[in-house]
Amino acid sequence: MSENRKPQLGFVGKPPGGTAPGNSGKTHCPLCMGLFKAPRLLPCLHTVCTTCLEQLEPFSVVDIRGGDSDTSSEGSIFQELKPPSLQPQIGILCPVCDAQVDLPMGGVKALTIDHLAMNDVMLESLRGEGQGLVCDLCSDRKVEKRCQTCKANLCHFCCQAHRRQKKTTYHTMVDLKDLKGYSRLGKPILCPAHPAEELRLFCELCDRPVCRDCVVGEHRGHPYDFTSNVIHKHGDSVRELLRGTQPHVEALEEALAQIRGTNTALQKRVEAVAADVRTFSEGYIKAIEEHRDKLLKQLEDIRVQKENSLQLQKAQLEQLLADMRTGVEFTEHLLTSGSDLEILITKGVQKAGRCHGYEVYGAINTKEVDPAKCVLQGEDLHRAREKQTASFTLLCKDSAGESMGRGGDSVQVAVVPKDKKDSPVRTLVQDNKDGSYYISYTPKEPGVYTVLVCIKEQHVQGSPFTVTVRKRHRPHPGVFHCCTFCSSGGQKTARCACGGTMPGGYLGCGHGHKGHPGRPHWSCCGKVTEKSECTWTGGQSAPRSLLRTVAL
Repeated sequence: MSENRKPQLGFVGKPPGGTAPGNSGKTHCPLCMGLFKAPRLLPCLHTVCTTCLEQLEPFSVVDIRGGDSDTSSEGSIFQELKPPSLQPQIGILCPVCDAQVDLPMGGVKALTIDHLAMNDVMLESLRGEGQGLVCDLCSDRKVEKRCQTCKANLCHFCCQAHRRQKKTTYHTMVDLKDLKGYSRLGKPILCPAHPAEELRLFCELCDRPVCRDCVVGEHRGHPYDFTSNVIHKHGDSVRELLRGTQPHVEALEEALAQIRGTNTALQKRVEAVAADVRTFSEGYIKAIEEHRDKLLKQLEDIRVQKENSLQLQKAQLEQLLADMRTGVEFTEHLLTSGSDLEILITKGVQKAGRCHGYEVYGAINTKEVDPAKCVLQGEDLHRAREKQTASFTLLCKDSAGESMGRGGDSVQVAVVPKDKKDSPVRTLVQDNKDGSYYISYTPKEPGVYTVLVCIKEQHVQGSPFTVTVRKRHRPHPGVFHCCTFCSSGGQKTARCACGGTMPGGYLGCGHGHKGHPGRPHWSCCGKVTEKSECTWTGGQSAPRSLLRTVAL
């Protein structure tokens, strides 16, 4: 292989099919999304293809610091009273982080080559069966083998020529498929000033890698050593910087995790509030629609009710007019054609009072009872006792809700046991002649009864309804006392139904002693409610002393 030929890394066609563009930040350019081509490392540690960097729009920055570019001395511009010289500086913005990148004198091509990225690109291409790799010598044919000694990728033709040269006859050649398991396939890094020489030395004075020709030329007399000998010292400083940076990275990752957690909580809270808003809105809209429908239905019911009422009034007025005309015609005919005796026979008509000292007969009655307006009143409407008379009152009203003021209506009342519908209770209806009716009945057995009240074979308001008939009330024969000792005046033989006793031979209860309920109670049955029904059966087994206590 010719020593003055610089190996080149080139790619043709599309990136390997197994890797999607932009999936890996180590092998793909963030701008063109393709595999790196001559990647350059920016000061912000982002890598971009040389061609992509050249397409960025540069800008000028005026440097007022003079020849010294050290920004660590803030007072450097005040060291001299003379105005500083203005030096324009060409720069670009990093396409990833927008950091300012000051370009060296040589422009983009003078930036540091990212050899790690080139190695990763080569490995990526090898995993894709060598697709995209071209020969480092002819830069035209597809790569088949790699010279491990020269670190060069060769096509079939160049590989044969490589073996025919005396210098490279014994170089190790490896097929590309045998290199897939390698983690690094780095090519030799050549000196930019002497392209035929590899950078293997490090100038301590200039703090930069140099080649063999550099130490005898530009770096003559400078202390230098092999890179393998000085890597430990410089590597330690880099490791120290890395150790100092690690806590900050962890702190930033923790802060980002907290932000992500807060953002997740925020999203959940927003979704919950949005769900609440939607639920409330939907419920509110549904409620408004239901209320709208309810109001419209009420309006329709009122319309129907009013129309029915008007039709009823119309029918009543028409009937009244017909009756009045009949009465007028009959009276006129009676007065004109009837004899005195025939006129006197009509005296049985309802008296209408006196007019000018004379008693007159006949009255016009326009009121008609409306069963739907009639009202039931009384304490015994829904409760009664066996073998005790229960009663309630029926108030008859017209369609306008006014009292009839007269009697004579046909009122039907039925009280039927729920479990014995064939055995109705006898009822009594008393006409008070003022539009009200007194209704009474006496149930013989306890249970549930159904009461039906009708006028003109129509149920009145609230009919039918149920009445619960309980057993006949049993009064307490005893006394409602605090204890037997107090109510009996200290008698030892007096007892109480609560079952309490006291020491010293007292058979009755006492405050704070065994069996006392802790509050006033009945001596006959032990109930603690004063207004209650007695449950004492009064059998022969009741002690005489208990009866004596009851009598007190």
